[in-house]
Amino acid sequence: MKEKLIWVCAALAVVLFAITPTMIFTYAPMEKTLFFNQKIFYYHVPSGFVQFASVFLCGIASIIYLKNRQGKWDDLAAASGSIGLVFSAMMLVTGSIWARVAWGYWWVWDGRLTTALLLTTVMAGYVLVRKFGGPSAERLAAGLGIFAMADVPLVYFSVRIWSGSGRQHPKTSAVPSLTGEMRLTFWLSVLTFMLFFAVLLVTRVQQARTERILHETREAALDGGLIE
Repeated sequence: MKEKLIWVCAALAVVLFAITPTMIFTYAPMEKTLFFNQKIFYYHVPSGFVQFASVFLCGIASIIYLKNRQGKWDDLAAASGSIGLVFSAMMLVTGSIWARVAWGYWWVWDGRLTTALLLTTVMAGYVLVRKFGGPSAERLAAGLGIFAMADVPLVYFSVRIWSGSGRQHPKTSAVPSLTGEMRLTFWLSVLTFMLFFAVLLVTRVQQARTERILHETREAALDGGLIE
C-alpha cells in the first residue's frame, strides 16, 4: 500500500511538473514592477518551503536518534539532510537571480540572506560529516542537523529581527497578497514541490536503510572472521 502511494505521488508530481510551467509562464499575469522576472518567485518560495520542511525533519529525526540510537531515525535524518542541502542551494541561486533584478545586486548581506547562507553551509557540513566523519559521523551529523533546525526560525524571522539600513527583504511576505491566477499558480507550485519532496524522501530513506544494513552486515562479517 505504501509503495503504491509513493508511485501515485510520483505520477502526480510528474504531471504537475508539466502543468505548472505552463501556468507560471502563460496563465499567471506578469507583476507590474518586475514583469517577467517575477516568475522565478514560483520556484524560489516553494523551494524554500521544501528546504524548511526537510531541515526540520532532519533536526527532529536527529534528536530522536541521539535519544534512542535506532538506525531508522538516522536513516530519516540522513535522507532529509541531503535533500535539504539541495533545496537550500536552489533557494539561494533562485533568490540571487531575483535579487539581481529587484535590487540591482546578486547578493547583499542582509539578515535573511546571511542566515540562509549559514543554513546552507551547515547542511553542506552535515552531508560532508556523514560521508567523511568516521565512526562517530552519525552523532556529529546529528548535532549539525539540530543546529540547522534551530537556524530555520532565525531565517524566517530575520527580517523582523534585523531592521537596519542593510535590510532588503520586506517585513511582510508577498504570499498573502496574491490573488486570482497568481495565488492558484503559486499554491499549485508549492504542491508540486512538496509531492516531489515526499517521493525523494521515501526513495532516499530506502537507500540510506540499504546502505546501513550492508554496512552492519559487513561489520558483523568482519567481527566473525568471515571476510578480511
